Amino acid sequence: MIQRINPQADFIAIEHKILDFWEKNNIFQKRREANTGQPKWSFIDGPITANNPMGVHHAWGRTLKDLYNRYKAMDGHELRYQQGFDCQGLWVEVEVEKELGFKSKREVEEFGIEKFVNMCKERVDKFSGVQTEQSKRLAYWMDWDNSYFTMSDENNYTIWGFLKKLHEKGKIYRGSDVVPWSGRSGTSYSQMEIIEGRKLVSHKAVFVRFALRDKENEYLLIWTTTPWTLTSNVIAGVNGNLDYIKLQAADGSIYYFAQENLEFQRLDKQFKEKKQWIEGVPKLKTIEQIFKEHGGYKVLGTIKGSEMVGWAYDGPYDHFDAQSELGGFPIVDEKLKAQGSCGKSQHQVVDPGKDGMGNDIVVGGEGTGIVHMAPGCGDIDNKIGQKLGMVSIAPLDEESKFTGNFGWLSGKSATDEKTVQAIIDDLKERDLLVYVEDYPHVYPHCWRSGDELVFRLVDEWYINMDWRDEIKKIVEEINWIPEWGREREHEWLDNMDDWMISKKRFWGLALPIWTFDDDTYYVVGSKEELKSLAVEGWDEFEG
Repeated sequence: MIQRINPQADFIAIEHKILDFWEKNNIFQKRREANTGQPKWSFIDGPITANNPMGVHHAWGRTLKDLYNRYKAMDGHELRYQQGFDCQGLWVEVEVEKELGFKSKREVEEFGIEKFVNMCKERVDKFSGVQTEQSKRLAYWMDWDNSYFTMSDENNYTIWGFLKKLHEKGKIYRGSDVVPWSGRSGTSYSQMEIIEGRKLVSHKAVFVRFALRDKENEYLLIWTTTPWTLTSNVIAGVNGNLDYIKLQAADGSIYYFAQENLEFQRLDKQFKEKKQWIEGVPKLKTIEQIFKEHGGYKVLGTIKGSEMVGWAYDGPYDHFDAQSELGGFPIVDEKLKAQGSCGKSQHQVVDPGKDGMGNDIVVGGEGTGIVHMAPGCGDIDNKIGQKLGMVSIAPLDEESKFTGNFGWLSGKSATDEKTVQAIIDDLKERDLLVYVEDYPHVYPHCWRSGDELVFRLVDEWYINMDWRDEIKKIVEEINWIPEWGREREHEWLDNMDDWMISKKRFWGLALPIWTFDDDTYYVVGSKEELKSLAVEGWDEFEG
C-alpha cells in the first residue's frame, strides 16, 4: 500500500533511529555471520591519517567503499571488514608543532623529542576516535574494535622483516644524493612526494657571465632561476652538436651562447597552450632584445659546442672558502681530495651528453644553451658530476641556510627574497650581472608546510631499485580496472629512482640499522632478533 510521506521528515532523527536499531539488534554481526564460510572478498581500506576530523572528501571515499562491501555481502561473500589509521609522519608533526607554536625543527629538539613524540601519539589516539565516530555516523560498516594502526608493533616489526630481507639481498645502502628538501620541516622528500606541492610562481632569474680564463674580455652567458646555486658552481654544460654564437656587446665584451637562443621567444608556446600567466609579471624578452637595450650588438661568428669543451673559466663565487675545499664540501670525496681537486680548480666547459631516456641534457631554447651545473644543488647536476669525477659543493644546512664557508651569505636563507636580491646586487656590483627578470614557472613546494623546496646534498639510507623488473612481473599478474592502470604502474616503476627510506624527523618508523666504526652496518629483522642481540637496556626498551 502506498503511504503518504511526511513532508516534515527529520532525516537526521531517522538516521539516528536506524543506527540505534542496528546497534541494539546486532545487525552488523548478524550480517557477518550469515556469510561465514562463503567465498572471501578482501577490500583494502587505505587508511586516513588520524590527525584531524574527517573532511568531506574522506566521507565521499568511505561511502563508495561501503557500497562495494555491502554489494559483496549481499552477493554472498565473507568480508574482512577491517579499516585502518595512518599514524606516523610529518602530517601529525606539523599539527603538533602548531599547537606548541613551533616554527622549526630546532625548536622541537629544544623542547624534547620524547615529549614531542608522546604528543604526536596522543593526537593520533584522539583523532582516530573522532574519525571512528564520524564513520559510524555515516553508517560505514566496519569491525571498529579490530582497526589496524600503522604505528603498531605488528606493522613496524613487519617492516623490519621486509628491510632485513632486502639487506640480505644487498639492496640496502647508505649514500649521498641531492634530494628535494624543506628547510621549514628539516626533512627530505622523494620525487613522488613533491608532485602534490608544485605551484606556478615567479622567481628572479638572472643572466650572468662567467669569465673565460684564456680569453680576455670573453664570457660564457649563463642563465639560472636559482641564483643561490651560483655559489656552488663547478662546471658549465654545452651540447656538442649545437652551434654557439660569438656575440660582441656594445661595451666590447664578447659572449658565447646557443645561436638559436638569440631570437627565441621563451615560454611563448607553453603559456599559449595553457592560457595562463602570472598577473603583474611582464612577458619575457629575447636575448636579442636584452642586448639591443644595452646599446646593440655585433655577431662575430659561430662555433660548435664540441669546440668549447675544455675551456676553463672563473666562477662568480670562487672567493668563498667552499670553492677551495679539496674533495668538495661538506661531504668530501677522498679520491678527489688526494688529486687536489676542488670546485674552482674544476671549472671547465663539458658536454654532459644524454640522460637515461636518450634525450640531450643541454638543449637550445630556454636559457642560453649553456647550463651552469652545481653537483651539490641539483639532482641531474649531481649525477653528471659523479659520472665526470667532479666535486660536490653543498651550501645549505637543514634549515636551507648557507653554512659557514660561504662568506657574507653564511646564515642566510637561500629561499628568502632578501637573500636572492642580495646575491643579485652583489653580482651587479662586481659587473657579473647581465640581466635580471621575473620568470614564471612551476616550482616544488612542501605540500605540508608550504615552503619552497631546495635541492640539497644529503647522506641518507636507500633501497636499491635495480630489482624493479621483479615487481613488474607481479604487475602483469594483476587484473587492472581500468586497464590503463597497468601502464601507469609500469611507467612509475621505470622512472622511479632508488627509494630513500630515511627521514630526519621524529614521529615515524625507527630504522633497524646499526652502523659500526668501519662503516659497515647490520639490519635487525624482528623484535626477537633485537632482544637476542641486546647487551643491556632491554627492560627499559620493552617498557
